Amino acid sequence: MCETSISGGFIRSQNKMEFTSALQFLKLNEIPQAWVDAVWDAEFTEMKLMEDNIEEELVACGDQAFRSLYTCLMAYASQQQTSSRDDGSLVNSIWTELSENGVSMKSLMAVLSFFVLRGKSKSATVRQRVGCLHAASLYLLLLGIPGSISNKVFHEILLDTCLNTSSQCWPQDFGKKRKKDTLKCSQAESKRSKPQRKETLELHMDVDEEEEEEEELHFSCQDLSKIREALVLLLQSLLRLLQTFALKDKPQSFSSCTKIFSKLLYFEPVISNLSFDAEKDVTKLQSIPEMAFYGLQLLCTPKHGDQRESLRKVFHQLLYVILMMNKGDRRTTTLLVPSQAILTTRNQAIQFVCHIVEELKDLALPFVQILLQHICYQMVEKSEFRSHGAQAVGMLTLPLSNADYACFIKWLYKFSRHSKMASRLFSVDVGMVLLGKPERDKEDCIDPELACYLPHKFLIQSLLFARRYDQSPTVQGHALSCLAQCLELPSLNATRAVQNLFCATGTQSVLEGETTVGSLQQPQSTYRSLPFRTVEISNSDTMVCDAKENLSFLLRRVQSSKTNVRKSALQALVGLLKHDVIPLSRENLLVLSERCRDPAVSVKKKALLCVGELLNAKPDCSTVQKAWLEGVVAVVVDPESSVQEKALEALDQVLLSQIKVYSASRHLDNSQRLTWNLLNQLCDECQNLSQYFSRAFSIWSKQNKFTTTFITNLISHTEADHGAGAWLLLSKVVAASPKIPYGVILDAWDSMVSSKDVSAKTCHILCVIGEISAHLNEDTKKRIVDDLMSWLKTFTMSPEVISAAIETLHQLGSSEDVKQTQAFLDHHCGELVSLCEVYLASIILNESGAQNINEELMVRYLHTLGVASLNCPARVSKRVVLLVESVVTTHSDKLPDLDELPNSVPLSQFKANSLPTRVRAHGVITLGKLCLQHEDLVQKYLPVWARELEVGTEVALRNNVVVIMCDLCVRYTNKVDHYIPNISACLRDNDPIIREQTLIMLTNLLQEQFVKWKGSLFFRFMVMLVDPVPANASLCEYCLLHILLKKNTEMFSQHFIECIFHFNSFSGHTSYNKFPQTKSDEVRFSLKGPHHREKRFRIYRFLLEHFTDAQRFNITNKINQNVLALFADEELRLDAEGAEILSETFNILTLKEMKLQVMSAHHGGAAVEEAEEENAAAMAKVVIQAAQNKVVSQVRKKAFIENTVPLIISLKHLLERQRSSVLKDLMVYLQVTMQDYRNEVKEFFAGDEQLAAEVEFALKEAEKQREMEKQMDNCSLMEDPQMPTAQAPVQDSPIKPRLLLPLNFATPQPSRPSPVNARLTLTEKHVHFRGRCRPEEHLESMDLEKTLMHAGAAKNRAISTPRDFGINVTFEGGFSAIYSETSHDEEMSVLHVQSEQTSPGLRQWNVQSPLRQKKKAIS
Repeated sequence: MCETSISGGFIRSQNKMEFTSALQFLKLNEIPQAWVDAVWDAEFTEMKLMEDNIEEELVACGDQAFRSLYTCLMAYASQQQTSSRDDGSLVNSIWTELSENGVSMKSLMAVLSFFVLRGKSKSATVRQRVGCLHAASLYLLLLGIPGSISNKVFHEILLDTCLNTSSQCWPQDFGKKRKKDTLKCSQAESKRSKPQRKETLELHMDVDEEEEEEEELHFSCQDLSKIREALVLLLQSLLRLLQTFALKDKPQSFSSCTKIFSKLLYFEPVISNLSFDAEKDVTKLQSIPEMAFYGLQLLCTPKHGDQRESLRKVFHQLLYVILMMNKGDRRTTTLLVPSQAILTTRNQAIQFVCHIVEELKDLALPFVQILLQHICYQMVEKSEFRSHGAQAVGMLTLPLSNADYACFIKWLYKFSRHSKMASRLFSVDVGMVLLGKPERDKEDCIDPELACYLPHKFLIQSLLFARRYDQSPTVQGHALSCLAQCLELPSLNATRAVQNLFCATGTQSVLEGETTVGSLQQPQSTYRSLPFRTVEISNSDTMVCDAKENLSFLLRRVQSSKTNVRKSALQALVGLLKHDVIPLSRENLLVLSERCRDPAVSVKKKALLCVGELLNAKPDCSTVQKAWLEGVVAVVVDPESSVQEKALEALDQVLLSQIKVYSASRHLDNSQRLTWNLLNQLCDECQNLSQYFSRAFSIWSKQNKFTTTFITNLISHTEADHGAGAWLLLSKVVAASPKIPYGVILDAWDSMVSSKDVSAKTCHILCVIGEISAHLNEDTKKRIVDDLMSWLKTFTMSPEVISAAIETLHQLGSSEDVKQTQAFLDHHCGELVSLCEVYLASIILNESGAQNINEELMVRYLHTLGVASLNCPARVSKRVVLLVESVVTTHSDKLPDLDELPNSVPLSQFKANSLPTRVRAHGVITLGKLCLQHEDLVQKYLPVWARELEVGTEVALRNNVVVIMCDLCVRYTNKVDHYIPNISACLRDNDPIIREQTLIMLTNLLQEQFVKWKGSLFFRFMVMLVDPVPANASLCEYCLLHILLKKNTEMFSQHFIECIFHFNSFSGHTSYNKFPQTKSDEVRFSLKGPHHREKRFRIYRFLLEHFTDAQRFNITNKINQNVLALFADEELRLDAEGAEILSETFNILTLKEMKLQVMSAHHGGAAVEEAEEENAAAMAKVVIQAAQNKVVSQVRKKAFIENTVPLIISLKHLLERQRSSVLKDLMVYLQVTMQDYRNEVKEFFAGDEQLAAEVEFALKEAEKQREMEKQMDNCSLMEDPQMPTAQAPVQDSPIKPRLLLPLNFATPQPSRPSPVNARLTLTEKHVHFRGRCRPEEHLESMDLEKTLMHAGAAKNRAISTPRDFGINVTFEGGFSAIYSETSHDEEMSVLHVQSEQTSPGLRQWNVQSPLRQKKKAIS
């Protein structure tokens, strides 16, 4: 025992000597006391100057001296701690020995602070930085020795300074470049920067100078290694300090530690997996991030104070790690570039939080809830960050119990109706991530009111699908996209929830004994089919209505005005079709194919992908095949080259690439079978796509796609059952193919002729024969010509085959000698014309011929005559013309045999005869073909056809007359131009088919400039915009906007003012509405009267919507000059008709479409939302628009004062004298216009004080009315709705925000009855179904600014509480108020989180009707 004591004393004596000698390099005895006192007086915040010789000696000491002192102190401290645990007598021995050796603690701390402050400078050398870290380590080591506080070693400022050296001594080699690598948070960008003070500017200049000095320093790898070793030593000292030294009463030091550790998480990548064990040897920690996590873990122990407060601070720092943000000292937030290292650190932080929750359980769960809330609220709009943030939320919800999870879903549902677009967008992302997690079991939730939030059905129907009515198109589109993804989830309940939204009745199939697993421990199974056991879900009328309404809404979203909404709706529609949620009907599929021709390029590409995806999912469905062909093939002629390439790529992949060698003994695979099914569709139901298909082959031929192998493979299919498709392809590629086996084609021709089999492939074989005719010898040509003539003379073929046969005949007879070619055609086609003449004469000239007529045969003769006559016009006699005329006119008993027509033949009219309508309609087409080759016939029959359009009653005849007259306009433009009014009159025909045909034909003529915008043509097009058939109105809009307006961009503005006079049938103006038109046409196209007012204004709005701002400005001036000025000067009489024109003019000037876009965008929220969506680029655009708005506003103001105000004053006096009712419209116009100049009314109307007073009064009354309506909307006399149940999921929020009680979460509230009329805002849409208004149709923005909370809950608000957010998402000690479940009797208060100083008391709601108050005031 004695020997052990002696040995221990000897060791302590030796350590004491080493420790004393190690302290010598600090020169503590030589340090002036005055310098020490100055350092202490400065609170260790600035480095004081000392004597040069002492400073040089201190600077000369190296790293080894610090390491020796640290080693001695470490050994001494370890022995003292061991002795103190065994015997308390040695607790203060180190402090006693330091005192005995004359070592002053004040001097020691002052010298250590000298090294610390010296090495913190950005221009410090490697040696100074290492010395700084070593000095800080020594101080932390001294602080951790028992007795440090009693010996006054602890100093809070010095401790914080030493802690900050961990980040300040490591060289910031990114410098200014690092600022460029970070992305600014949109929240920080949206705030306007305040003007900086002079002191701040000087400080920035100093900082910039230091950064420039730092950029001049270069650190080698060896230098960085030295600094890292010193940093590791510092962190080890800090961790040892936290193990022994309590920060319980030192909140500032605690916060500094959390910030330092959170920054060090990014210091270097961690190769191995991190473990968060409770006890660790700090010397065995390998990486700095691992030390940082261990430090955070130590801070969460009870040693350092209240664990709740510790968890709050630690989670607050980890919040920005999870959000991948960097929060600066000035509360500015920047986004980090999401590199792999940043993502790894974020995942480690999430794992750390989950570990803490697992260890502390109920103690940490409230702060996980608050952490989740802050992640949601502070999330930015960038898609990449939203995706990672939603994944983080999904991982952090795993440790939650079912009750806590339900509470979070309850909060998330409220958050999904926040006024901020990015918040609503992120709530949809979180919902999708949570749907990918196993479904929670409702039976495990004790609280029945929370159980309804656990199923996936709630997330889908009340969170995702509810956003379909969001006021932001971005959120709408994202919600619809996520809805489509829900059908791909492995959860059967999720799929069933989507089906319930669109299916009134349904059957689910689950194999006997299989169930959906909803626990967290066992993954869910993927169900691809439904069971034998049929379960009727519902058959109620309500679900039928809801399902139909939801589908109708989705189809409307496909035609939304917003591009991203249309794309997302397409994706959702395809998902529903793929999974058989909605039927694969022709109507649903037609929506997809039509979007392939959408005006927006991105929508067209999306639609092409969607129809391709649906075809891959349903390759055997003929309806889907037809929809794919209609969508893809027609896009081959799209003006956008990138869309063309997409369509060609799809056709190549599905059709050309699947052409393999055919063998009867081998079955076709699925891809090949799909190819031939599509080609058969092109031969049968989709023949109208042949021209587009030919365009694709003309493009492919230039790319040399048709090789000899391809042709060989294709010909091998000509004899198969699907040979029609093979001949179709062969007819397209034969002209561009290098080598064709003509023998195979001729054999097929001979086989077809001998069998007399006319099938779908006949036309394609004829086309191939015609293409290869140049390579055939004369004998073969003659044989084929004889076969064709014998075939045509039978008149047994369909009109399509007849046209193809005559075209092939023309190709076979073509030669270089034009006369020889024409002689060939005159011989063969003339023979066909003669046969037709004989047959028609036998029918027309025979009294009983029309009674026993074969309608089909008569059509074939007429068609053959028309096609053949185009090739041999010289063989068409006048007798043939009269015979064809007789087909469509009154039947004559005797037709004179004349060689020449008399000079004065009365114009025959198309009176009904005994021939069938179909025959007469074909007769019109044949007569038109005869006119194409004989100009004299055109002059004769144009008046006849014009009269037929006016008085004819048969739709088929009038339709064909329109087609013929428009075709003749191409060849005989001057002759037909006189009859354009007759053709355009058909735009108001009683039959919608004729209106559509006329619109298409006239659009083609206008596009090719065969017809000009003369007379009433433009106004007749405008009337088509209000066509009773929506499809015709939509087609007219497309023709005007996407075809005709591109030809003439001033077209709308040139005719706008005249529209006012024309549609009101006002002819009193000297310039407008003076073109000639018949009385019948005037009545037909008139929109005069109050019953047509809505139609007129629909046209006005359409025109104004597509004006440029320059055109709006100019049209306002023209209205002043050409309308208002004439009334003011009494050049236009103010009678009944004049009053209507003036009233309508004022109403037009009041339209919101009349306002300049640059100003309306400024006043609306569009600019802000665009800035949120597109970030930096959009923010710059908003700034430019603001500057433009300022300039435009000044110009508009000047024009209004100089041009409009004098006219308004004159008109007001005139209207007052005549006591006209138009005065009311004038005042409404002034009220709307002066909203932008509320404070300048007296300046504007300085010449008429009475008018200025009246305008001010009107503006005040309008303001009072708006306030009253707002108050009416905010007051609620209804009871709180019931909580949602599992059987009745929460629906959409109401149209207006209302107060939310934390104790009773009232979600779907029915719309309140209001005595005032419903008002439509820019974002509100009311959809009525069966006489009732559905609140789901209203767009909502839930007011989260005010939430009831317990009294005193607003005190000591945490600095991390989000501003401008009413739900108490705060890192305080308890739950946020949304989770406070208290009774109604407890005292409540309204928390306004916008202010940190005040917490207002209970708000007294005025539930009395404002209308009743107004009546009382009047009485």
